[in-house]
Amino acid sequence: MANMEQILLEVKGLQKFFPIRRGILQRVVGQVRAVDDVTFHINQGETLSLVGESGCGKTTTSRCILRAIDPTAGEIYFRTDACEMLNIAALPESRVQPLRRCMQMIFQDPFSSLNPRMTLLDIVGEPLLVHGMTDHQERQDRVAELLQLVGMRPEYMQRFPHAFSGGQRQRIGIARALALNPRLVVADEPVSALDVSVQAQILNLLLKLQDQLGLTYLFVAHDLSVVKHISERVAVMYVGRIVEMATTEEIFGAPRHPYTEALLSSVPKPDPRLRSQRIVLEGEVADPANPPSGCYFHPRCRYATDICSEETPVQEEVETGHYVACHRAHELSLRGIARQ
Repeated sequence: MANMEQILLEVKGLQKFFPIRRGILQRVVGQVRAVDDVTFHINQGETLSLVGESGCGKTTTSRCILRAIDPTAGEIYFRTDACEMLNIAALPESRVQPLRRCMQMIFQDPFSSLNPRMTLLDIVGEPLLVHGMTDHQERQDRVAELLQLVGMRPEYMQRFPHAFSGGQRQRIGIARALALNPRLVVADEPVSALDVSVQAQILNLLLKLQDQLGLTYLFVAHDLSVVKHISERVAVMYVGRIVEMATTEEIFGAPRHPYTEALLSSVPKPDPRLRSQRIVLEGEVADPANPPSGCYFHPRCRYATDICSEETPVQEEVETGHYVACHRAHELSLRGIARQ
C-alpha cells in the first residue's frame, strides 16, 4: 500500500447504477450495474490505466470521479492544495465547482468535443473565463502560452476547429484541459480516434507534459499497446468490477486473472507463428443488468470450477501491490507478454 501522503485520489467501493424503467408510469424494474464496487488509488505524479472491453464501466468510473455524473454509492477522496482529503462524492455541487480547477478531462473524440462555432481562443480560454479571468489580454496571453506548450503556434488562436487535423484538435483539447493548472487529468481514450503515427505523438506529448508539470493521469483505454507505453500501474475491469490491478510489468509479464491473460493474448504480435496462442473467449459479455452469480467472468472462463459460479471472489493482495479477484489466483500459472 502506498504512503497516504503520496495518494492524490482514492476511490472506495464506488458504485453507479442506472435504473431500467418500463411502462406508461416508467416504473423502475431493474438496475444496470455499470460500476460495481470499484476500489483503487492513484499516487501523485503517476499514471494509472483503466483497461477492459467496451462497456465494462471505464468511462462511467472516470465521470463519477469528476462528478460529471453522481455516483450511486461509494467514496471518492481527493487531496486538495491544502493537503486535505475531501470526499468528492458527498460534496454538494457548490463545493465541487472550485475543485474542478484541480481535475480536468481530455475527451475521446477530438472532432465532437470542440465547439465548431468557437475559435481556439474561446475554446481554450473558456475555463479561464468561467473561473474568473475576465481580462481579455491576460486570457489571450495564457491561451498563447498553452498552445505553445502543446506544440501549436499562438497565431492559430483565431482559427476554428475545422481548420485542424485530428491530432491538432486533440492537442487543442489537451491545452484546454491544462488551462487551470490541474493536478489530476482524466484521459478518456485520448488516442483511440487517431492514426497510429499521430497516436505516438500525442502519447509522447502527454508524457512530456507529465514530467514538465507534475501531472497525475487516470488513463482510460482498451488498447493494451498504448497502456504498456504510458502507465506505471494498470487496473483491469470486467462488467463494472476491477478484477486485477498491479504494476504494468506484473500485469504484462505475470497476469494472475484469466481475463487479463485473454486480453494480453489479443495484443497483435509481429510473429505470425504466435497467432495460434490467441485465447478466444466463448460466450457473451455478462449483462450488467442481470449478471451471473458468483464471479461475473466464470461463464467464459476456461479455468472455472464450481466455487466460481457460487461465490463472488474477493479482491485480495496476492503479492505486494498486486490485487486480484479470482478464487484460483494462487494456483494458476498464466501466460503474459514481455514488456518491450
